[in-house]
Amino acid sequence: MPTRARGLRLPEDLQEEIEREMRLRGTTFSEVASSLLREAVRMRRVPGIVFMDGPVGRRASIAGTGLDVWEVIATFKGVGEDRGRLEASYGWLSGRQLSAALAYYGLYPEEIDARIEEEEYWTPEKLYAEFPYLRPRSSVRSSDEPEA
Repeated sequence: MPTRARGLRLPEDLQEEIEREMRLRGTTFSEVASSLLREAVRMRRVPGIVFMDGPVGRRASIAGTGLDVWEVIATFKGVGEDRGRLEASYGWLSGRQLSAALAYYGLYPEEIDARIEEEEYWTPEKLYAEFPYLRPRSSVRSSDEPEA
């Protein structure tokens, strides 16, 4: 995506915090600042959404739940985009929390659809073929297998 240079005056303490993030993430000042600004704009547009770090990077999550937006949207699609069935699937979430996930998806469908596609790619069969050491060991040992 093309970028444009902008001058921005930052308080020294904020600049230090961005530089700290830059060092921790091994990236540039511009990349950290852009990422933080992008997330801030999205959180402002959709109250109730926060961003979390995880094994595959940062992702949009529903505040206070531990659930990623993509998980709720995958369920929503799985129940035929029926709001009532979605609410039944996540009975512990408030209507406001579910609305935040749906609103985020409405604004950023490409991001969420791409994440759902990534998650659906990794079936157990594909995972074990690519990473055989992840296959759970059988609880039944063969007779020539030593005891632990």
